Amino acid sequence: MRGFVSFVMLTMLAGCVHHGATTPAHDIDRAALDARATQLMHDARVTGLGLAVIRDGRVVYLKGYGMRDVAQQLPMQADTVIYGASLTKAAFAYAVMGLVDEGKLAPDASIAGMLPKPLPSYEKYADLAGDERWRKLTPRILLNHTTGFANFRYLQPGKDYDPNGKLMFYFDPGTRFAYSGEGINLMQFVLEEGKGMDVATLMHDRLFTPFDMPRTSLTWRDDFSGNVAIGYDENGKALGHKQRGSVRAAGSMDTTLHDYANLAAAMVRGDGLSPAAYKAWLAPSIRIHSLQQFPTMGMPDTTDNDGIGLGYAWGVGRFESPEGPAFFKEGHDDGANNLMLCVVRSRNCVLLLSNSSNGESIFPAMVEAVLGKTCFPFYWNSYIPYDHPDWRKEPFAPCTRLP
Repeated sequence: MRGFVSFVMLTMLAGCVHHGATTPAHDIDRAALDARATQLMHDARVTGLGLAVIRDGRVVYLKGYGMRDVAQQLPMQADTVIYGASLTKAAFAYAVMGLVDEGKLAPDASIAGMLPKPLPSYEKYADLAGDERWRKLTPRILLNHTTGFANFRYLQPGKDYDPNGKLMFYFDPGTRFAYSGEGINLMQFVLEEGKGMDVATLMHDRLFTPFDMPRTSLTWRDDFSGNVAIGYDENGKALGHKQRGSVRAAGSMDTTLHDYANLAAAMVRGDGLSPAAYKAWLAPSIRIHSLQQFPTMGMPDTTDNDGIGLGYAWGVGRFESPEGPAFFKEGHDDGANNLMLCVVRSRNCVLLLSNSSNGESIFPAMVEAVLGKTCFPFYWNSYIPYDHPDWRKEPFAPCTRLP
C-alpha cells in the first residue's frame, strides 16, 4: 500500500514539474499580499515577519509585519536585526565557492593536505583518533552535508542533549546526506587553521560589503541594539536575542531583511562567481532520500521526493520546480524561523524571516502567495501548516497537498 501511495504521489508530482503555471515576473498585488500575510500571522500567532520578494534578480518588495518587540510595541522593519540561524551556512558556502573559483581551494581534495597536522591532533577533533575516515573529508563533503557526522556532537542519535557527546562517523563520508553543522564548522576550522584565513573577514569582504549588507555580522555589534528582533516561542513567550561573540559558520549570523534579500538576489544572479563556478555551486552532488531533514540520523528512507530530484549542492538544497531548478536554505532556532527560496531561470525568490517559533507554520502559504506552485518539499522540511496539524502524521510528496 505504501508503495502504491508513493507511486500516485510521484505521478501527480511529475505533472506538476512539467506542466506548472508560469509565475508573473514583475506584477505584485501588494494589497493582497499584505492582507494574506497579516491574516496568516494572526491565525497562526506569528509575532513578527519580514518578507522580501525578488523578481528577475532584483529586490522589488521589502515589508516588515507584526512586532520585533512586543513589550515595547516596536514594529518589525526591513532594517531590523534578526537572527539568521542556518542561513549563515548558505552565505558561508557562497563565499567559499569564491575561493574555489580563484583556485585557492580544491573542492575535492582531502582536508589532510590543507592542515599542518592530522585533524585528530587538534583537541577539538581528538575524538576522531584511530578513525582514518577523516582523511576522506573534502570541502565539497563538508558543505553538502555528507560528512557522516551528527548535526552536532551533543545531538547524538537516540539520546537527549549531551554536552559531552563524542564526535564520530555514523557512515562513510560522501555516501549519503545527513545535515551537519559540525561539517560546516570544520570547513571554517580548515580555512582558519590550514589557510590562515579569518572567516569573518572573508564574509565581510566577499559578501557583506559588495552586496550592500551593512547590518549583517557573524558576531554581535553594539549598533544593532537600537533595532533588533526579540525571539518568541510557540506560546508568545519572549526569548530575548542572544549576543553571539564567536564566529560560527554554521549559524552565528545576525542580519536584516534588507541585507539578506540583497544577498539572495546576488546569489540568484550569480554575482561574484564565474559562470562555471556558479554552475558548480548549484550542481546537486548528493540525492536525498530521508523522509525528513531532522533528526539528522535515524530517519527512514523514502522515494517521495524523487519526482523533484531533491538533493544538496554547495551549501544549499536543490530541487526541480515547475519552472526548473530551484535552490533553498532554511534557518531554524527557538524564536527564529527563516527561509530563502529561489527559482534559477526566472531569478524569482522569496525570503521569509520570522522572530517566532510559529513562523514556519505559515511558510507554505506565504511561498505560494509569492511564487505560486513550486513543489517545494514542505514535509521534508517539517513545515506543517498551522491549520493542518494532522498533516504531520502522514508523509506526503511535494505538490500533492496545498495549504
